[in-house]
Amino acid sequence: MKTRGVSIAACLTITTALLASCGTGDAGEDGPVTLKFQALSDQPAAIAETESIVADWNEANPDVQVEIVPAGWDGVYDKLITQFNGGAAPDIIHYEAASIVSFARDGYLADLTDLMSDERREDIPEGILDSVTVDDQVVAYPTELQSYMVFANRTLLEDAGVEIPTGDTMTWDELREIAEATTDGEKVYGLGWGLSSPTAAFMSLAPGFGGAYFEGTGEDASLTVADGEMALPELVHDMAYEDESILPVTLTQSGSEAIASFYAGQTAMTVQGSYQAANITKDAPKGFDWVALPPLAGPDGPQQAANPQTLSVNIDSEHVEESAEFIEFFTQTEHLAALNEADALIPATTSAQESLAEKLGDENGWDTILASGQNFVSAPYLFADSYAQWKDTVATPAYQRYLAQETDEAELADQLTTGWTEITQ
Repeated sequence: MKTRGVSIAACLTITTALLASCGTGDAGEDGPVTLKFQALSDQPAAIAETESIVADWNEANPDVQVEIVPAGWDGVYDKLITQFNGGAAPDIIHYEAASIVSFARDGYLADLTDLMSDERREDIPEGILDSVTVDDQVVAYPTELQSYMVFANRTLLEDAGVEIPTGDTMTWDELREIAEATTDGEKVYGLGWGLSSPTAAFMSLAPGFGGAYFEGTGEDASLTVADGEMALPELVHDMAYEDESILPVTLTQSGSEAIASFYAGQTAMTVQGSYQAANITKDAPKGFDWVALPPLAGPDGPQQAANPQTLSVNIDSEHVEESAEFIEFFTQTEHLAALNEADALIPATTSAQESLAEKLGDENGWDTILASGQNFVSAPYLFADSYAQWKDTVATPAYQRYLAQETDEAELADQLTTGWTEITQ
């Protein structure tokens, strides 16, 4: 563990609000242990389900009580840095795999390798477990994931004479063909894809094309941009400018913005995070007939990089074992299934995926979405120390310029690799 000294003066300046979220609640002779659980859920149904799970734990464990500290996702990274440096971090930390690696390497997160039960370990698909394993230590339990899915306007596809794909997977070539077939050159484009911030989508979907981007970990990670990494950006570019089957404005929009054209019948399909199924169910116009198409598969299959939400334990908590026991309880099959149903996400365990599939069947595309839950693989970018900086300052603007036709494929690859070199030298 990295030594982290904090002066008395610094401790005295910690804000009252921050102290309120401090973990390490000691059990006195007359009271139970209190664990602080900083939860980021911001959807009402997910908040309610989290509260229900905690209430069940508290009822069953009178000597170890869990107190939820609502936080929200905005600014949580900076907040955690302040909490860790000030000795005020909660016992149990809700976050995501992409953001906890640096905290683990800096010695802020407990090693849960020996505290995770064999039952739980065997229930988590390998690629998902890899995403929370840092330097051979399990530093978090994964809880929820999203995949990228294609949602289609069934009416527009049928009007264009397109047979709705129903197999276990759908190839990117099939997507391209359907997009061309449903583009009429006037009012309807085959696809709308919100790619204002394209890096996450391109990185997540690259494994299907054999793309990894990064090799090695930490400061030693190196970046490669070759055929596997360029395949999807080039495909999107060709669909947009050769086929003219992507609604141009969506390339500059967020996913949420792009879905409006889907509702309006301007696009026959849209690529979205799987959680949008719940929003489509709730927000689509009355009578809107939609379907979730099979998971997309590249030449290497339907793999997508795993970046789950996570629950970790503060290494400085006085109750690491009790915190891990609570997380074991939180990630039981019935709890994860209920939480992910509330959040419209994919459970991180096989048993919870199967439980949810059995309950929901093909309702609102759930069968197709959950089928993608076994396709997650390890995400090398999670373990590259400078990834976040590269993503924001190099990759995203480089992809944006390429999708705006301001650069070509060779320039894009050069900007990505040169930018990485400049950041890491």
